[in-house]
Amino acid sequence: MDRAAIQPVVWIIDSQQWPRANLCAELIERGFNAIGFIEISQAMAMLGDPDHVKPRLIVLELRGQSFSQNDLDVLAESGIPAVAIGGEVELNEKSIRKLKWAAVLQRPLSIGNVADVVEGLLNRKEKNP
Repeated sequence: MDRAAIQPVVWIIDSQQWPRANLCAELIERGFNAIGFIEISQAMAMLGDPDHVKPRLIVLELRGQSFSQNDLDVLAESGIPAVAIGGEVELNEKSIRKLKWAAVLQRPLSIGNVADVVEGLLNRKEKNP
C-alpha cells in the first residue's frame, strides 16, 4: 500500500535547510508523510501536477521566501489549510495578512511547537471532515 495513502501528507516550505529537515523529521516521527520544499513557487507548481499527492496541510515559513501574488493566490485557491510562520515584519505584510490561515505562528518558537500545531490541526480535521 502507498505510504501517502496511509499517512497524511504535509508540505513544509522553508528556505533554510536545517529547520526544514528538522521539522520534516519530527513530523515523520509523529506519523506524517512530510515533504520539504525550498521555495513556495516549487510547491505551488506541484499542486497542478496530477502525479503528486496533494497535501492535507501546508506549513510556510515566510523567512527568506520570495513569493509572487500569484503564488499566494494559488495557495489561497487550493483550499488546503496552511500554517504561516514568521516574524513580526513578515506577518504584518498586507499580502500575508489578507490570506485565511489555519494557524499563524510567530517566531521565536520550537520545532516541537510547530509539530504540535500541525498534529492538532490534522487530528481536528480527521474528527470533523
